Amino acid sequence: MDKLLGWITEGKLRADDIVTHRLPLAETARGYDIFNAKKEGCVKVVLKP
Repeated sequence: MDKLLGWITEGKLRADDIVTHRLPLAETARGYDIFNAKKEGCVKVVLKP
């Protein structure tokens, strides 16, 4: 995690680069399912309230 945060701080990586799915809060269970099973190429899910 420290290495990742360092890359973001240095501008070598944008945090949005790892976000693969953006879902409404109502789809939390689906988000967990696709993340846990690595379905749909999921790397990181961001939930929108």
